[in-house]
Amino acid sequence: MTSPTQSCVVAIMGTRPEIIKMAPVVLALRKQGMPTHVLHTGQHEEMAWPLYEFFGIKPAEIIRLKREVPTLPALASELMSAIGTQLSSLQPAAALVHGDTSSAAMGALAAAFLQIPVGHVEAGLRSGRMDEPFPEEINRSLIGRVSHWHFAPTAQASSNLQRENVPGSVSIVGNTVVDAVLLAAQHVRAQRLAGQPIANPDYQWFLDSGLRKLVLVTAHRRENWGAPMEQIASAVAALLQQCPDAAVIWPLHLNPLVQQAVRAVHAACTPDIQQRWRLSAPLDYPPMVEIMDAANLLLTDSGGIQEEGLSLHKPLLVMRDVTERPEVITCGGGLLVGTDPHRIVSAAASVLADGRLPGLAPTHGQANPFGDGTSGAQIAAVLRKHLHGAHAATPHPLPV
Repeated sequence: MTSPTQSCVVAIMGTRPEIIKMAPVVLALRKQGMPTHVLHTGQHEEMAWPLYEFFGIKPAEIIRLKREVPTLPALASELMSAIGTQLSSLQPAAALVHGDTSSAAMGALAAAFLQIPVGHVEAGLRSGRMDEPFPEEINRSLIGRVSHWHFAPTAQASSNLQRENVPGSVSIVGNTVVDAVLLAAQHVRAQRLAGQPIANPDYQWFLDSGLRKLVLVTAHRRENWGAPMEQIASAVAALLQQCPDAAVIWPLHLNPLVQQAVRAVHAACTPDIQQRWRLSAPLDYPPMVEIMDAANLLLTDSGGIQEEGLSLHKPLLVMRDVTERPEVITCGGGLLVGTDPHRIVSAAASVLADGRLPGLAPTHGQANPFGDGTSGAQIAAVLRKHLHGAHAATPHPLPV
């Protein structure tokens, strides 16, 4: 166990998107000479460790979750207790959380209860509905009430926080996912250009297929479990039927409900459709970015891929009814299509035909609303100023 120190920053993370989006912050803090500990919460395991290795941010503290009861309250309770124990031992100057996961919410609460100032990376995202995305919208709002620094990715996110009159300071810094995806894209492009491509059987499958168009699909949201997931899978089958020169790569989420729904539709397809529709295991980050970079279209219900796809100038169809990232829609980079198969197929076929989202101009040349890839450095600069200034930050008192 690392000895307690008031000068360190603890970055709390444990899910795939948290690690990707917090890595640029950790790297920037360390570059500026600020001791930064990574606390791995264990919320994701198999997907986590290759990411830590890729970004070079090996955790100093690791939580081993038991997860004996598969409910959100049980997970929240276990996370808060374990994170609180680690923070009590470390006694850091600040704790950083990212986004909207259970790890982030319980990490923020545990730090606040211990009167450790909290910094919220990717603060201020709001869909306006507590049931979608669930429980993420609840978690975001909760973290906002206990944070000392709010690192908002966009002006819209900052406005959301100002409207809610949150405590602490709000800084518009862009989204750290831009830093991460550009770093990964540069890496995979350089490797391929040097004749030493990264190991990526899924992308190689597409290259060997001889097909001209590539569609990447990701779907895992809780509100899309069950019938909506079956509708999404049916839309993919119909799209392949309509577009014989297209291939689909779908890295399947490990959740059994997602697996069952998608595999059932895939199994019912004709051999020709099955041969052009590759169901794969969840991918490490560099292979995933390589496929995104090569794709003609992204079909997703993910939040992070909306930002990553926009950063790579890829047309996005968002298979949700609302998004807490409205900038994707307002800048013309994506369309909300829900889970209705007819809407998905119509829009997707249009993109594959002419490279444009129906009714919208291409986004090439437009400024990325999520930033320029310097978000990690901006966050590190804010923290360095406050933590190394004349007076250390103090947390906002919570009502007892």
